[in-house]
Amino acid sequence: MRSDTIKKGFEKAPHRSLLKATGCVSSRDDFSKPFIGICNSFNELIPGHAHLQELGRIAREAVREAGGVPFEFNTIGVCDGIAMGHVGMRYSLASRELIADSVETVVEAHRLDGLVCIPNCDKITPGMMMGALRTNVPVIFVSGGPMKAGHTPSGKKVDLISVFEAVGKCSTGEISEEELQTIEECGCPGCGSCSGMFTANSMNCLCEALGFALPGNGTILAADPRRNELVKAAASRIVDLVRDDVRPRQILTRAAMLNAFALDLAMGGSTNTILHTLAIASEAELDFDFSELNDLSSRTPYICKVSPATTEVHIEDVDRAGGISAILKELSKVEGLLDLSAPTVTGKTLGENIASAEVLDSTVIRPVSDPYSATGGLAVLYGNLAPNGAVVKTGAVSPSMMKHTGPAKVYDCQDDAIAGIMSGDVKSGDVVVIRYEGPRGGPGMPEMLSPTSAIMGRGLGDSVALITDGRFSGGSRGACVGHVSPEAADRGPIAAVRTGDMITIDIPARSMTVALDDETMRQRIEALPEFEPKIRKGYLARYARMVTSANTGAVLKTDF
Repeated sequence: MRSDTIKKGFEKAPHRSLLKATGCVSSRDDFSKPFIGICNSFNELIPGHAHLQELGRIAREAVREAGGVPFEFNTIGVCDGIAMGHVGMRYSLASRELIADSVETVVEAHRLDGLVCIPNCDKITPGMMMGALRTNVPVIFVSGGPMKAGHTPSGKKVDLISVFEAVGKCSTGEISEEELQTIEECGCPGCGSCSGMFTANSMNCLCEALGFALPGNGTILAADPRRNELVKAAASRIVDLVRDDVRPRQILTRAAMLNAFALDLAMGGSTNTILHTLAIASEAELDFDFSELNDLSSRTPYICKVSPATTEVHIEDVDRAGGISAILKELSKVEGLLDLSAPTVTGKTLGENIASAEVLDSTVIRPVSDPYSATGGLAVLYGNLAPNGAVVKTGAVSPSMMKHTGPAKVYDCQDDAIAGIMSGDVKSGDVVVIRYEGPRGGPGMPEMLSPTSAIMGRGLGDSVALITDGRFSGGSRGACVGHVSPEAADRGPIAAVRTGDMITIDIPARSMTVALDDETMRQRIEALPEFEPKIRKGYLARYARMVTSANTGAVLKTDF
């Protein structure tokens, strides 16, 4: 065992003495058992994590019952909703790398034999996965579970996105401040990751398709007693994975990645999943080109529409309809789409995991013969504005905005854009351009939920598009194109756009262009001043110097 490095032999007496002092080693016999890390992201600032302390306790007990010695440790976490719209959002994506580093550090410094990862929100799940793949010790994931959707006194379903969009409605006078407060009070009714197909739930659902989590991981509610049973089962399973030496790089194959992307496309998941899965692939040393997603999307039917693409369906409804296993079972009817032989942490193949699954509500999970659309809910756009690609959540775009041409309204930061939208500077037909908000330029590639929600709230969702080298919350909806690469800070073409330039977004054709000839574009880019970093000290300054482009997952460079 890896842990023999710190516990075996007379010369390790000091190490054993320290381990005994933790109280986790209860007998001499414990030194012959595998040491299992319980990597918990309990955090009282995040509703998706506030209940994870109890799940950690359940996991510790299950590991011990299964014959391992559990050691719980924590990683940091950022609530994207609370960090939204101010400098805190610049730390959100950057926190992913800190989480990966912290997992690597604890696992390697203490020579752990295996890991139970208990994440829930946004950057925490991919960060833990990156760290686990880097160390390549046996691992199993079990999330904290999704939040239940809220209901107003009138019975209307609401969630966090309802609250953000209500702010825009309040600014126009469409609703009163009292009505806004009612939605605020009802939008987030309890613990769990926010209730729609936003980034947190997207990643936790993908964990099932990747093979890193047990069935039910993505959809069983945080407050459901079945969540505790799932934690117990996952924590018990890790001891077997260690004894059988099943490592994450054996599970995260190229086939597993394609399975996960197919699920993502079938559910119209968050655009952030592309960013994170590319980063995860990088840690596993798997080659995957951004452009491959369009080919996969052309073969993947969009069969499960969840908030924010609809206000009627939330993750709890997907669970009731059969969960992720039912969606994968339905997708398996498309010849050649899924690799059902992919291994998983259950010890069975993906095909075996979903064999008995069935769709229990075809209004939530449609048959592949009657999809919302024949192609997936995400797409990569290319053109002279995004030579290296940009991402759009097609499943959350209204039909009228699938093709749009309009004048650019350019803002060099998110705050200015929000002010422009809320003041009425942005008019019907415009294409809002928010730049210098990419991985390096932001720094940290902040999410644009506030401006997209303001556009929707002010009734412009069917007439205004938004493009950015930043990114979007999984809760954003509308004609929102993010991850524009290269970013403005790297002198990408988006930096050459001026207010009034005509921009065409053609989602069916997978293109995004500005009406500028090559020579004009070249002259404008050459005339740009040297990029001046917004932050010059601390972690974000280091991050900005090391981060790569969005089309490669915004990972940090290690070669200088």
